[in-house]
Amino acid sequence: MSSAANTGGMPVDASAVPHVGASDPAVAARTFGKRKRQREKAADMTDTTVGSGPGGGFPSLRDIGGMLKRGDLALAFGVLTILVVLILPLPAVVLDLFLAISITLSILILMTALFIQAPLEFSSFPTVLLISTMLRLSLNMASTRLILSHGHEGTAAAGHVIEAFGNFVMGGNFVIGIIVFTILVIVNFVVITKGSGRIAEVAARFQLDSMPGKQMAIDADLSAGLIDEATAKARRKDLEDESGFFGAMDGASKFVRGDAIAGLLVVFINVIGGIIIGVAQQGLSFAEAGHTYTLLTVGDGLVTQIPALIVSTAAGLLVSKAGISGSADKALMKQLSGYPQALGMAAGVMLVLAVLPGIPTLPFLALGGGAAYLAVSASKRKTAGKAAADSAAGLAPEAVAAAAAAAAEEPISAALKIDDLKIELGYALLPLVNGPDGTDRLTEQIKALRRSLAIEMGFVMPAVRILDNVQLEANTYVIKIKEVDAGTGRIWPNQFMVMDPAGDQVTVPGIHTTEPTFGLPATWVDAAFKEEASLKGYTVVDAATVLSTHLTELLKGNMSDLLSYGETQKLLKDLPAEQSELVKDIVPGQITVSGIQRVLQLLLAERISIRDLSTILEGIADALAFSRNPNTIVEHVRARLARQICAQNTSYNGYLPLIALSAKWEQAFAESIIGQGDERSLAMAPSKLSEFMTAVRDRFEQAAREGEAPVLVTSASIRPFVRSLVERFRAQTTVLSQAEIHPRARLKTVGSV
Repeated sequence: MSSAANTGGMPVDASAVPHVGASDPAVAARTFGKRKRQREKAADMTDTTVGSGPGGGFPSLRDIGGMLKRGDLALAFGVLTILVVLILPLPAVVLDLFLAISITLSILILMTALFIQAPLEFSSFPTVLLISTMLRLSLNMASTRLILSHGHEGTAAAGHVIEAFGNFVMGGNFVIGIIVFTILVIVNFVVITKGSGRIAEVAARFQLDSMPGKQMAIDADLSAGLIDEATAKARRKDLEDESGFFGAMDGASKFVRGDAIAGLLVVFINVIGGIIIGVAQQGLSFAEAGHTYTLLTVGDGLVTQIPALIVSTAAGLLVSKAGISGSADKALMKQLSGYPQALGMAAGVMLVLAVLPGIPTLPFLALGGGAAYLAVSASKRKTAGKAAADSAAGLAPEAVAAAAAAAAEEPISAALKIDDLKIELGYALLPLVNGPDGTDRLTEQIKALRRSLAIEMGFVMPAVRILDNVQLEANTYVIKIKEVDAGTGRIWPNQFMVMDPAGDQVTVPGIHTTEPTFGLPATWVDAAFKEEASLKGYTVVDAATVLSTHLTELLKGNMSDLLSYGETQKLLKDLPAEQSELVKDIVPGQITVSGIQRVLQLLLAERISIRDLSTILEGIADALAFSRNPNTIVEHVRARLARQICAQNTSYNGYLPLIALSAKWEQAFAESIIGQGDERSLAMAPSKLSEFMTAVRDRFEQAAREGEAPVLVTSASIRPFVRSLVERFRAQTTVLSQAEIHPRARLKTVGSV
């Protein structure tokens, strides 16, 4: 206690503090905290009183340094300084400092434009360009004020930087200085500034025009699962930044152009005004005034125009860098040395010029030799790269397996993705995809099939994935829909399938089989028997056509399963503007996109084209007034599509063949329907159902023997139930209601059931 009292209120030595509070940790902690607060308070008092008066009212040097460390305050201070220089006079020494800053800043901008990898890395360039232009103009004003007010005192009136530039360029002759300055202005204004401005204008225009397409591409990649949401957001952000950058560059290029014009006018005004002031006010002779003021003015113009020329070059490099990745030196050297023939031709031309009389031999000979050396080196590198690629392509299977094992493992989620359409081929069928003559018959036929189905049915079917399967027999193929086997068959790539239109077995020698699509008897024959089979009136098709026909029928039978929610959205988005308003009226207030998808699927299930989507949507809108059941809506829509349905089933003779359901069966179906409204269902005795199926099968087979392909006509109330029954044993039979018979359709009744 006595030692503490002897301190006289001063802080206790740090070495004594732990000893004092060793018996009580809480006391020791409070003691340390108190000492720390005292030291911080003492430091704050020291900082705030350095350089201040008794009242401490002026900020210290540390405060000013702290303010300048803040980027926003530093930038604001710099811009305000530029504006002040425009108004207030500036001493010659300070002007020299600011001119040095202007030159250094312009060189920094040029080097940055050279070394960046992509234009967006220097997205602040328009702002930097504005600030640098304002800096040069303010310095131009300050130097003009010094030249006109103190020019009679000598060539150092506006500072030593301007004097040095004037003496160095003019060489004692002010005419030379004027000519050099004029040429610099022309180069900057006519060549660099105009060209870079035009590039920026075109780049901004094309960037804005291409934005919708690029955004749709990003949305398509996101919908297809190729990218995730974070990547899509990043790509959209890059697209917006790129559009804003080129738009800003289009406007910023006008700064450079205006700077060049302003520099030319300032020089003209300074020369004329300086001579007038020197002769009329300062008593100088015309020659002395002309020499002094011209030297000062040309020096001033060079000091401002050279940085302007450097910044203009940087702007041209930046806007012309679109489409080039990497720094400018690497991109240019890679592209210029990518064609050894061009270097060789340039070397030859220079060597020829070297031997011409009167031409200095040494420069052209040295340049020609250097270009020849570069051509040989580039050719060797190109050959070595090609050899490395070839050797990589010819790796042993073990090396390929090792490389595949070293690669990143595919995510498990990728295994969950299924293909809507897939064709698996045995190894003997690979020539259908990649023939020895380079043909791709199967792929070309599938492309044509997708186009024809799009025109016929109204939507583009999914892409077909074709791959080989070594587990299949050599000549076997399997067609899968949503990873489920939908059809299979055996074909021979180098042979032709021959069928008798009457359904009998052909007499041409070959491999007897069954046609995979319709189950008709057929024979595979060699190419030598193709002409003979054609002369006998048989149908002759190649292997690719057999497979594509099988695929066509399977697609038509499963079209409703392939119409996804995404495809339905796409169909609705592609509607004309006047029809899209109808979609807005009913979606989602009265029906969802899923409801429209279900209606379209029910139409496709009976092979009715949905290409006339406008009429279908109008029918849906009408039906929603009395029902939300998709089956009821479909019946109303089918009546709207009467013209299309009748035209689809019209025979080549121009009439619609039909088989009418008799009154007996109409009554039987009507009495077997139970329930009310949307809850109706068919409850017919099994024996009655069997009798009906037999009667329909017999009647349609008889019509087929007569060469007719009729439709079955019923009343509207029972059509859905008749169709659901008929599709079980005759899926290709069309069932129409009386409301779906167009008034102007030509009819021909070929029988009744």
